[in-house]
Amino acid sequence: MPDLPVLDAVEQRVLGSLLEKQVTVPASYPLSLNGLRTACNQTSSREPVTDYDEHTVEQVGRRLKDRGLLRIVWADTGRRTLKYHQVLDEVLDLADDERALLTVLLLRGPQAPGELRTRTDRLHVFADRGAVESTLAAMAERGLVRELPRRGGDRDARWVHLLGDEPAAAAPAVEAGPVLDVLADGADARDERVRSSYDAVATAYADSLLTELDGLPFETWLLDRVAAHADDDRVGGPVVEVGCGPGHVTAYLADAGADATGLDLSPGMVAEARRRFPDGAYEVGDLRRLMRPTTAPGWSAVLAWYSLIHLAPSDLPDALVSLARPIAPGGWLVLALHAGLPAAHHDAWFDVPVDLDFAHHEREHVVASVEAAGLTDVEWYLRGRLAARGETSDRLYVVARKR
Repeated sequence: MPDLPVLDAVEQRVLGSLLEKQVTVPASYPLSLNGLRTACNQTSSREPVTDYDEHTVEQVGRRLKDRGLLRIVWADTGRRTLKYHQVLDEVLDLADDERALLTVLLLRGPQAPGELRTRTDRLHVFADRGAVESTLAAMAERGLVRELPRRGGDRDARWVHLLGDEPAAAAPAVEAGPVLDVLADGADARDERVRSSYDAVATAYADSLLTELDGLPFETWLLDRVAAHADDDRVGGPVVEVGCGPGHVTAYLADAGADATGLDLSPGMVAEARRRFPDGAYEVGDLRRLMRPTTAPGWSAVLAWYSLIHLAPSDLPDALVSLARPIAPGGWLVLALHAGLPAAHHDAWFDVPVDLDFAHHEREHVVASVEAAGLTDVEWYLRGRLAARGETSDRLYVVARKR
């Protein structure tokens, strides 16, 4: 095993981006200088999000070339353009599974095996979490990675690469809590637990929440603003509530005059929404795969009304990018969340056995993630818990506009 190169934060981002794009977009690889800059600065699958200029990327590319970690070549076809091609995988003699894990560690910093399995799915398919841990152990023997000491509240240790210092996070650091264990078996297993739990409690949950907005003046004020925005001649259009549950918030928007659609991961919840609001539009779907409306070029508003409460803090940036993508220019993203760091696990809910984690999110992390998703004019509101209603957490509301 050769001596490991020691990379600074920009060198890590450049090589990680080249490793990723070589696999995910082979038709446009090697990358031009502009393509490499865009890959480094993209707002999804990167922590922290950066804004390198071309001069910085070019200088780093030449530095890596001089160190034998990158080649600069001429384009084979078309204009005579310089292209950038990494050779780090050759220098380190990486197998495909090792290459995938190192790529994601370079781009996103320390991560747990469950997170790594989910985030490498386009680079290499790991059969299960055990396969990830086996590859990490082999890489540790070669001195490429190491396991970090477990932090308070974690039940799953994170791993870090050993090619240089860990980059500073873009968003404020979030202390790990029990909710992070939801990714221990990967995102697919987490999603199935959420889906099956909500299916199991759908009727009781709907009975409990149908009148939830009564006596909540702030929430209804905010929803009225969304409906008015959707009716604006300049930026108006259809709105969607992702994670709509039994449909009462979507129905409120529709009653206020909005062309509103509800989307939920749970078929049981969608069935309840259709039964209780038969004139509404409700569909089964995943908020991370939100599409544009069929009747307009984009949504005038996307609401995630307490629908991000089962995501770990590390999930949040990617989820917000997915929600922002189909919003029309001038449209809004509207979030409602439980505020703060505590998290809770429920083995039973509405007297029904479930396996469900509930996350609370820090305002600073949410706002930074919203801005990193490319949204602007961010408003946030923090409301204290209403003990008379049985609330046990403060509430965070965020409104942001797409340019």
